[in-house]
Amino acid sequence: MIVITTPTGQIGGRLLEILLTETRTRGEELRVIVRDPGKLPDAVRAHVDVVTGSHDDPEVVDRAFAGADAVFWLVPSDTQTPSLEAMYSGFTRAAAKAFTTHGVGHVVGVSALGRGTPVAGRAGHVTASLAMDDLIAGTGVAYRALANPTFFDNLLWQVASIRDHGVFTETVAADRKAPRAATRDIAAVAAGLLLDRSWTGTGEVPVLGPEDLSPNDLARTMSDVLGRPIRYERQTLDAFRTALAGRGMEDALAQGYVDMMRAKDDGLDDGVPRTPQTASPTTFREWCEQVLKPAVQA
Repeated sequence: MIVITTPTGQIGGRLLEILLTETRTRGEELRVIVRDPGKLPDAVRAHVDVVTGSHDDPEVVDRAFAGADAVFWLVPSDTQTPSLEAMYSGFTRAAAKAFTTHGVGHVVGVSALGRGTPVAGRAGHVTASLAMDDLIAGTGVAYRALANPTFFDNLLWQVASIRDHGVFTETVAADRKAPRAATRDIAAVAAGLLLDRSWTGTGEVPVLGPEDLSPNDLARTMSDVLGRPIRYERQTLDAFRTALAGRGMEDALAQGYVDMMRAKDDGLDDGVPRTPQTASPTTFREWCEQVLKPAVQA
């Protein structure tokens, strides 16, 4: 029995698709925790056990983890959270207790790069995510934290600006190269770990993408794939904070993003070398052709 949280999200949804295919011949059962089962396609609901509710609810995780061998763990964003500690570790505490109560053997969690770097303790969301990893690891469960860089898919938030103005923004230096990855590759790594549970202990599994890229690199590739000039505009951290507040985001969450982006510009994602084991396959060009271009043209 594998339990999947956030089964309608970018990573959780793709993970569910993979596991629905892979488990048909493996004798594995799938269970999902979802607030609104109506968001699951009918074909999916017919092949999974559905537990309705939020996975920070002790009663929900108690029902969901009964008989579970492995769990995919992802904390959803909460724009109204009072603190980053509450959003990550606070959200996870009930599940951490339930892992032990129900003897869950393996947990795969979505986390971030940065552990061991000089800026890890002042990186906002990443700092809080690493503390969540420590909380889960402290339960004694076999745990793998997927240590992720910035997602290609974050650019989908700027589809309108890319389409209408030929502009995308970030806060890092235009020529600063760093790892980036596709969420579908992260889901694929999670699926592999959940299906082959021969691993023990705790640790991180970096998912670095195939190459380091700068915002200028992204602009060149997007321009080529979309057939029109796309340029990068660097946003100040103050302007970034103001934009987040304009979306109704509470101060704690917005400051966490500001601190994270400052840390990324200071080398947060540079602590892990790319190897055949840490690289992931989807190139930015492939992602633009298969994901961004259809979204821009929609």
